[in-house]
Amino acid sequence: MKRREFIQKTAATTALAGLGLSFSSFKSSDTKHLTILHTNDVHSYIDPFPADHPRNANMGGVSRRAAIIENIRQENPNLLLLDAGDIFQGTPYFNYYGGELELKLMSMMKYDLGTLGNHDFDNGIEGFYSQMHNASFDFVTSNYDFNNTVLQGKTKQYKIFDKNGIKVGIFGLGIELAGLVDSKNYKETKYLNPVEIAQDLSHILKHEQKCDLVICLSHLGYKYNDEKDKISDVKLATLTKDIDLIIGGHTHTFLDKPTILKNSEGKEVIVNQAGCYGINMGRIDFYFDNDKSKSHNGRSIII
Repeated sequence: MKRREFIQKTAATTALAGLGLSFSSFKSSDTKHLTILHTNDVHSYIDPFPADHPRNANMGGVSRRAAIIENIRQENPNLLLLDAGDIFQGTPYFNYYGGELELKLMSMMKYDLGTLGNHDFDNGIEGFYSQMHNASFDFVTSNYDFNNTVLQGKTKQYKIFDKNGIKVGIFGLGIELAGLVDSKNYKETKYLNPVEIAQDLSHILKHEQKCDLVICLSHLGYKYNDEKDKISDVKLATLTKDIDLIIGGHTHTFLDKPTILKNSEGKEVIVNQAGCYGINMGRIDFYFDNDKSKSHNGRSIII
């Protein structure tokens, strides 16, 4: 299926979620404050690392993450909580429960949206489908064509949130599954060019849907030094326009603060990734003035 036809057919079924919340910004009465929290590549790490772990002693853990998220929500209820894929695979919790526990805990933490990583297919496309009812949030997968699979119509091309008058549009990009995932696990799923899909959807969100902030949830990987033709978040940022923020996964890249790049029009794009295993969580705060001009700051939260 051609990408334009694919987008036209699937975008028509996209649900728009209105989640307006009142919030008086502490910065000034004329500024609206939006907080983005994000994780990636948690890989079924529910418990903290043990005290004798050689690298990550006493780090991570869902209960600690949940407490931090709740504290930040108290500070600013105008918040989006996102995940960039590879929720599954890595501990016995996944082997025993098949992803049920991970999605239930994310729902309890009130995640707003996620995308799929390659390891989320490790129990097959049917395995992921069988666990989706445990998620109280949606998944955006914009460059996987799931026609003729059990996931057809079960994920979204994009989703739009209204956060205190700030319109946020989010789409998702996945890495090419061939070579990473056994073909029997993803069945007839077709991989569509992520740059072309990103250009089309970011244009729709920015110019047709009039979003103030366009976010790409990506499981493409932060950067590849040895593969010139392989698309990454860094490449995607420079080759496209209309994307404000790329939240990444797959390469387990720990960034102390977001990377700032220039897009194809010379405008700023923020790229961030929060490592792996729930050790870190990314935080980016946006401040919108009355004319919708925006500023931001970002950092990594150690859990």
